[in-house]
Amino acid sequence: MDQQLVRRLREEVGDVLARQRRDDAANAITPMSGEDERQFARAVIGRVLESHARNEIAAGRTPPTITEDEGLSEGVHAALFGVGRLQPLLDDPMVENIDINGADRVFVGYADGREEFVGPVADTDDELIELVQVLGAYSGLTSRSFDVANPQLDLRLPDGSRLSAVMGVTARPALSIRRSRLSRVFLDDLVENGSLTPEIAAVLSAAVKARKNIMIAGATNAGKTTLLRALANEIPAQERLITVERAMEIGLGEFEDLHPNVVAFEERLANSEGHGHIGLGELVRRSLRMNPSRVIVGEVLGDEIVTMLNAMSQGNDGSLSTIHANSSLEVFNRICTYAIQSAERLPTEAAMMLIAGAIDFVVFVERRNDFGSGGNMKRRVTSIREVNGIDGRVLSSEIFASGPDHIAVPAAPISCIDDLVAVGYDFGFVGQHL
Repeated sequence: MDQQLVRRLREEVGDVLARQRRDDAANAITPMSGEDERQFARAVIGRVLESHARNEIAAGRTPPTITEDEGLSEGVHAALFGVGRLQPLLDDPMVENIDINGADRVFVGYADGREEFVGPVADTDDELIELVQVLGAYSGLTSRSFDVANPQLDLRLPDGSRLSAVMGVTARPALSIRRSRLSRVFLDDLVENGSLTPEIAAVLSAAVKARKNIMIAGATNAGKTTLLRALANEIPAQERLITVERAMEIGLGEFEDLHPNVVAFEERLANSEGHGHIGLGELVRRSLRMNPSRVIVGEVLGDEIVTMLNAMSQGNDGSLSTIHANSSLEVFNRICTYAIQSAERLPTEAAMMLIAGAIDFVVFVERRNDFGSGGNMKRRVTSIREVNGIDGRVLSSEIFASGPDHIAVPAAPISCIDDLVAVGYDFGFVGQHL
């Protein structure tokens, strides 16, 4: 197969797909699901191949045969939606993390805690870079470059995995892929796999239905996004959701039966001239003008925190977000740090007031070795903190605290219990009379 021709046709089809995504986003149209986009790509590939055949005939050359045409179609489709030799790893349901320190230095982490060194995913580092460039060009709402001028890249792969890549600042190109093995996930699923108890699931479900603002905290790879998806699936289907992310990851729009009205915003990076950047703070502000029932911010890492907290405290109740932190209590200090670094330069006192008026619950998730099940790694909710007010600092109570085997157990009464009961929560389910 002529790989140069495949590359050229892939670019043509990819440009059509990228333009369709931009048009859908601009017109507030629910993005196509992954499967729908693949079917749409098949149709576009067919049109592009027909155009190529006509051009060959017009130039006096022999057009591709039916067999060659089918091969080109499969090659273009694989180049757009496949990930080369990475695909077998992504197809393995037990794989959780893939770390690549050059084309032949590949380390795989499994759900049972194993770490293994596996074979190369490309013949050369240049081939690995080209693979990432293809993914950057076609995996998001807009094309994202990966080259010497743009040595960093974050994106969501077609299967929902998160890829982070760097070059130029390391001796060899380096990639980290974090797989989300649960995309269509519910609280009951997390109860079943031991991530949380039925009592915690009942409280969190009621908190979502009562439109409480929830911040999910934890370290890298603790399961924050998975829990966010499960909480989002407690939101009634008739609500209009706006998601804001640096790189597409949450993927609520992929399940139209659960969330038929979703608009997904993705940060746009600056072009090679340094123009065109649209950051998360601006996207959060824009989302408030798009008639949202709720705004969901995928991951707070900077000065967008002030805009998000303002949105939460100004009537957009029921928002969800995630943040990196080492404990549920540390979340408040982390937010204050981001607020101080923001364009508004909020002092600590002002940031604390904003937190107290915006956040209702902080849920902390942790990744631990579960010695009781053969050493498997477990992700668990180990703390839930309710924000109660402010008195020079944020006042909060840890309504669920880490207990035996690091499983969170009821630890304090819930102040907003009446709000939860109003949406069907069983008052005595977690023993309120502590």
